Amino acid sequence: MRKRRSRRFAIQTAVSAFAGIAASGTSAIVDSMRRMTLGFSTYGMKGMPLEQAIEAIAEVGFESIEICVRPEWGSAPSDMNSDRRAAICKQLTNRSLSLTALMEHLPPAAAKVQHEQHLERLKGVYELACDLGASRPPIVQTVLGDGEWEKQKNLFRDRVADWVQIGEKHHVITCIKPHRGGAMSQPSEAIWLIKQLDSTPWLRIVYDYSHLIYRDISLTESLREALPYLAHVAVKDAVMNKQEVSFLLPGEAGTIDFQTMFTMLQASEYQGDVSCEVSGMVSNKPGYDPIAAAKTCFQNLDFMFRTIVG
Repeated sequence: MRKRRSRRFAIQTAVSAFAGIAASGTSAIVDSMRRMTLGFSTYGMKGMPLEQAIEAIAEVGFESIEICVRPEWGSAPSDMNSDRRAAICKQLTNRSLSLTALMEHLPPAAAKVQHEQHLERLKGVYELACDLGASRPPIVQTVLGDGEWEKQKNLFRDRVADWVQIGEKHHVITCIKPHRGGAMSQPSEAIWLIKQLDSTPWLRIVYDYSHLIYRDISLTESLREALPYLAHVAVKDAVMNKQEVSFLLPGEAGTIDFQTMFTMLQASEYQGDVSCEVSGMVSNKPGYDPIAAAKTCFQNLDFMFRTIVG
């Protein structure tokens, strides 16, 4: 099992690293004392209390965690009073887990009233990020919903601009994730939004190649394109079945070249998280075991990750 650095150590080195992002606007957080981490997302642990999920993820051997803060997961801001937030912080520190991301799901709304409701919801998430993240708040990530890119892109630009403004006030980075089934489905479209808003480093990209494979989009080319805007990486496998893509646990199918991905990330001096994500296609199956899934993810990726990252 790979030796994990303490959360206190991560916090101590984070302030100068974050300043480096703000100054450069590049993907690389250049700090010789830090490196990218391998983590697990509680998105794959729906129904399990967050406190139990933290223990399980640490016991498996991961060094970082993404917390799903959607209402159904029991860890949304409204479920986290001040005492629980303090207890979670202490638990993360005691278990040497670095909190790298909060996962939301908030498609931009055309209606002004709904948009204002979304802003209030996001404000709570950004505040939670600050309360749980100490000197280094986790990023807040979301996909942007359905539709056609050309019809939706201006709405996305205008709505996301308001999200980022609130995030910046809290010193929290907002990350948008290109999604296979979404209107924003590839890195170039996310980059367009970032450039339109001139918002680097407060708006960045989540890279997840499982949403790009089987679309004539190269891993190396798409990752190289995303790297200057990258703040979080999600990993899982994908297979093609009868013209439909199904997701599997990372490393389970062997369809994605994670060795090349990790090597490129390391060479670019990326120092964010590589987070194992369990798709709902997997977690919604009868008999699904979230702890067994976490163990499989770790067993499939840890040795390769450790060999490349050190």
